[in-house]
Amino acid sequence: MSANGTPRLGDRLRQARDRLFVGRQAELRRFTRALHDDQADVRVLFVHGPGGVGKSALLRGYAAAAGRAGGGVVHVDGRTTPADPDSFGRAVRPATDGEAAVLLIDTFEHCGHLEDWLFEECLPRLPADTVTVVAGRHAPDPVRLADPAWDGLVDVIPLGPLAAEDGERLLTARGVPARLHREILDFTGGHPLALALAAAVARSGDTTRPATSDAVDWSPGQDVVSTLLRHLVGEPPSDAHRAALEVCAHAHVTTESLLRAILGDQGRDLFAWLRGRPYVETTDSGVFPHDVVRRTLEADLRWRDPDGFEELHNALRSHLLERVRTAAPHRFLQAVGELQYLYRSDGFMADTHGWHPYGLVRDLPYDATREAAVLDLVTLREGPESARIAAHWLARQPEGFHLQTMPPAGEPASCSAWLRIPPYDGQHEDPVVAAAWAHVGEHGPLRAGEHIAVGRFQVGRDGYQRPSPVMDLVLWRMLGEIVRDDRLAWSFIVMRDDGFWDRHLLHCDMRPVEPAVDIGGTRYRLFAHDWRPQPAARWLAEKTDAMLGGTPGRVAPPGDTDALVLDRTAFDHAVRAALRSLRWPDELALNPLQRSRTALGHDGTLYDLVLAAIHTLPSERGGEKGYRAAVAAFVEGASTQESAARRLGLPFSTYRRHLATAVERIVEIMWRQEVDGTPPSPARPSPGAGPRAGGQGAANPS
Repeated sequence: MSANGTPRLGDRLRQARDRLFVGRQAELRRFTRALHDDQADVRVLFVHGPGGVGKSALLRGYAAAAGRAGGGVVHVDGRTTPADPDSFGRAVRPATDGEAAVLLIDTFEHCGHLEDWLFEECLPRLPADTVTVVAGRHAPDPVRLADPAWDGLVDVIPLGPLAAEDGERLLTARGVPARLHREILDFTGGHPLALALAAAVARSGDTTRPATSDAVDWSPGQDVVSTLLRHLVGEPPSDAHRAALEVCAHAHVTTESLLRAILGDQGRDLFAWLRGRPYVETTDSGVFPHDVVRRTLEADLRWRDPDGFEELHNALRSHLLERVRTAAPHRFLQAVGELQYLYRSDGFMADTHGWHPYGLVRDLPYDATREAAVLDLVTLREGPESARIAAHWLARQPEGFHLQTMPPAGEPASCSAWLRIPPYDGQHEDPVVAAAWAHVGEHGPLRAGEHIAVGRFQVGRDGYQRPSPVMDLVLWRMLGEIVRDDRLAWSFIVMRDDGFWDRHLLHCDMRPVEPAVDIGGTRYRLFAHDWRPQPAARWLAEKTDAMLGGTPGRVAPPGDTDALVLDRTAFDHAVRAALRSLRWPDELALNPLQRSRTALGHDGTLYDLVLAAIHTLPSERGGEKGYRAAVAAFVEGASTQESAARRLGLPFSTYRRHLATAVERIVEIMWRQEVDGTPPSPARPSPGAGPRAGGQGAANPS
């Protein structure tokens, strides 16, 4: 207010800022204690955090608190004060002369190179009772804090997002309709600048909607995204640094090895750069960005370069899928969690997964000393009859059980089982497994070497089959075991029949099995999936396409895939028929192998697959003879076996022996690909190779 009592614009601005200042009570108490408590040693508060997190607002709160206490305040802004000792010294002189009780230094990142001078020369000149607050994007030098002279005098305050209730208060104060609060808080993660920008967009976009509307349709526009990028991230030094940020935003945690796998040899330097960003946190597993930075970077990339976003997602998926397949036991679940995290924008995943930090729950393999703990948990949640069945599987397949603990407690909080079951084992001892075998017999019997898997006994001391850090780990193990198991035909997940998991499991193409199974008076529902028509890698690729295409909630109806599960005899006949029609595309198009697991999971044609199998023969011991016979008969297209034998200069009986051996090996190679899901080897070029619409066919292989 002016000397004559006329209100100033600055008064209105200050009142508006005071009205919109919410939360930060703990930080205010630390300042007040330093200012008023005679027993407090702290003379310097060092506040650090990313851009827009509210450091300047907090310093205004400190200034107001100091003003109410009657003390003077000196405010120095690193953006406007020349970053040299003389200029800075002049700016803080009122404080060094004892004219103010509080010195506030804001945006110190603009003059961070003065940190040594500040602590060694400037601050020691202040009166002993002066409280100094330094605010910047970067934490103070740890070496400085280790100096015993400053021990106890410096209080380092990392400033993070607002708590959810404070974020709600801020949105309410800014006039945002309550129905939009959750969407905005989810995107911003409580980041104050992001909340302010989102509030402005929500208010301006809500003017034409009826007041009674319950629609929730807020999303950050590009004005919000671009402003946040400018304030939170700035301009990366190069395209490689931008790419590293995008990897860091999309992956759960980022390591140097992950950057090397996705971006090449620059991984080491890029990782070191990421670690130094104020909006990137460090954990035992790697680094990750603050929530609002993650969401802003992803929103920008998806808008700016949707093809690039898809390429990044697919590159990470391929890398993490291989990690799941090859991870050591102690890294297995973390690898699965990082793979599943890529699908966090899938609405069904978000509804049932909390994406808790890895390590919050500890997973332990079963051993005999834990038998009583497992049976007690099963009895507690499912009753004695279910516990009797669990005891059977503990004796039969103890390696299938795992327990989970929540540190620091050492007692098991829950347990679960993933049972690999060979043909018809357990059908007399376990009604659930009997139902699984009945379903398999009706809808897709096993082929030689295949088995089923059943996930069950997901029981916890403090909860039962509901989203939690423990349930996340249980679901991760199920997905990981499916990915790693090349001979898995069917998987079954068993849940209490209360409907809670139905939509989620149906979205994962786990079909409910009729009827439900009663054990001890409780109904259990089996959910089944046949992995032979659509292996896990292709299933994940389909989920990626749906998610990136904006339809993450799509549920494939039964029979949505055209895949055909062939037994060994039918497969043998189909391969022999494919060899005979290799040079006749119209006939090859009708071959049942066109709908096989291998063909549907391969980018090339059935012709390419068969040719690749033929060209595998020379790599086998003694395979060159059969290879020449197969090429002459099927690739070069001899009209008869006799003409093929003459072309190779072989006696007819010798040629027939070589060809029969080659055909058997080709069938075996392709069967192994079909059952194990192993990719075919690339075919080497051969003169005259290629299907033709007319002309001579292949010599009969049978």
